[in-house]
Amino acid sequence: MDTVGSFHLRHRTLSLAAANLGLAALAYVLAFALRFDLQIPPQFVRTMLVLLPLLLACKGVVFWHLALHTHSWRHVNLQGFLDIIKGNALGCALFVVTVVVFRGVEDFPRSVFVLDFVLATGLIGGTRLAFRAASEGGASDLPRRIEELALIVGAGSAGIQLLEELLNRPRMRTAVVGFVDDDPAKIGLRVCGVPVLGAVPDLPELTKEHDITTVLVALPSGSGKQMRRIVQYCQAAGVRYKVLPSLGELVDGRVMYTQMREVKVDDLLAREPARLEVPKIEHWLRAKTVLITGAAGSIGSELCRQIARFGPERLILYDRNENGLFTLDMELRSLFPALDLLPVLGDILLRDQLASVFAKERPQLIFHAAAYKHVSMAEQNVIEAVRNNILGTRNVVEAALAHDVAEFVLISTDKAVRPTGVMGATKRAAEQILHAMQDSCRKFVCVRFGNVLGSAGSVIPIFREQIARGGPLTVTHPEVTRYFMTIPEATQLVLQAATLGRGGELFILEMGEPVKIIELARNMIRLSGFEVDEDIQIVFTGLRPGEKLFEELQAEDEEVSATFLDRIKVLQYTNGRPNIAARLEELERLVAAADGPGAVHLLCEMIPGYRPSRLALGHGDGATEPDTASLSKARRRDVARPLRAASGT
Repeated sequence: MDTVGSFHLRHRTLSLAAANLGLAALAYVLAFALRFDLQIPPQFVRTMLVLLPLLLACKGVVFWHLALHTHSWRHVNLQGFLDIIKGNALGCALFVVTVVVFRGVEDFPRSVFVLDFVLATGLIGGTRLAFRAASEGGASDLPRRIEELALIVGAGSAGIQLLEELLNRPRMRTAVVGFVDDDPAKIGLRVCGVPVLGAVPDLPELTKEHDITTVLVALPSGSGKQMRRIVQYCQAAGVRYKVLPSLGELVDGRVMYTQMREVKVDDLLAREPARLEVPKIEHWLRAKTVLITGAAGSIGSELCRQIARFGPERLILYDRNENGLFTLDMELRSLFPALDLLPVLGDILLRDQLASVFAKERPQLIFHAAAYKHVSMAEQNVIEAVRNNILGTRNVVEAALAHDVAEFVLISTDKAVRPTGVMGATKRAAEQILHAMQDSCRKFVCVRFGNVLGSAGSVIPIFREQIARGGPLTVTHPEVTRYFMTIPEATQLVLQAATLGRGGELFILEMGEPVKIIELARNMIRLSGFEVDEDIQIVFTGLRPGEKLFEELQAEDEEVSATFLDRIKVLQYTNGRPNIAARLEELERLVAAADGPGAVHLLCEMIPGYRPSRLALGHGDGATEPDTASLSKARRRDVARPLRAASGT
């Protein structure tokens, strides 16, 4: 069967090549006929026939080089026409040069060169266009039952591709009435025979005028701001709305344009794709042995997926979560079968285990993503948060130093800035450990960023579960805001930032505009097909102990400068390296003695500005509103600002 298929493929290729040359020969003869008003003198007939093989040889070489014989006639597009023009131009030029060099043009009609180019381009291109029109006409003549009338938002290449697929698939039973596009130059025009009826703000009026049932958003690289605006107008019009898959899914070929899906909250928070130096990242990671702690977590697992794309020599997955590690290992082996993977059930608290793995595997690059990250859990489990986030980080850094690891990347959080909770304080201490222990011979850097969409325990999965139960959605405070970033974007920027490091830097990822959680809750309710307060309620529970009203990415005393990448900034340390060895020994003693309040007091000494909650100190449940009494003047102003805005003062 393989032999038959191969013969058929060769036969088809030769047929297409012969058709191209046949049309070129016909154009050449017609050029002579037109030049002499369909009455070619005998002497020129001989010239025409003698030079015909030369013409076919010249064009055949050029056509084959440009692979015109591989172009599908049924799916010819603009690029195909450009290739045809280019092929004929180069073929004619080669023919002219050959004739001039070996024969001269004294007895050759020069206008034939121009006529041949025009006619050959028209015949070869026109034949393909006619073939495509015939094939599409046959598909459009099939019986078609229309079930929904649609508008396409976006009259660009994605919208045109979507329209063509809908026209070529009668079973979709969707008729496109028109396009909607914010470009004023397009409004009133017809794109592929379909009119551009108006702009996005016209959606409510257009849907009513044309009895539209569905709006198809064809903006695969649209920003979250664009999506929020479109969804707002669709909701005002009371119509269904669907969105194209992401640009990455379309480019990878995992989905087709007609595989529309419902709008997700991720679409409303999405940003423009980050501009990355992919060759630099690939050069940095290729042929290295990379170890990732916390590999089964949200950030750790995505780091594994992203790093695997760049061909490291070996990828070591280090985590104590057996089920998560097994699932990740199976996924990566399926996606990257050639990758050398080593899943290690390991604990960063076991120093002897770390030493054994480092000595045996000799990793060259460490990504330390293992950490306890939930604010409320850390407030109620101070000892374990300190043990894991601080002492565990020290263990990994010491193992890296002892085994000559050249590069180390610590994953930090915006909660480390002016921390109000144990989780943020322990991560700030982890930053101090890396800064204090790295030396000038190594590239040890830290990357700090905010919340990521869809991570385990984040607000979005919680809201989804609450909506599935019929509500209510619980929001801590009407003015609480958070930064959000998709997990792939965060990990890609982590990799990019790490390539910029020379040792000792703390990089900060630009997170965009903060999002009000109350607005996020309302959007998720509406996207689920419910009405706020009518179908699903929103209730306020009050800030939990250790929780901030808003997040920050840098403190007032931190000097941050820009890099050449607009989403990555670098913090300049203004003080020397902190001497924390004695404090780490004291913390270890307090953890061993299960002295939570003592550990919290020591954290207050290590981290200026940290004000623990009463719960962390072991004094009850703690306050649920922002405690501004103990804050600096600047911090009281920042906390009060959204409250004043809410009251209109």
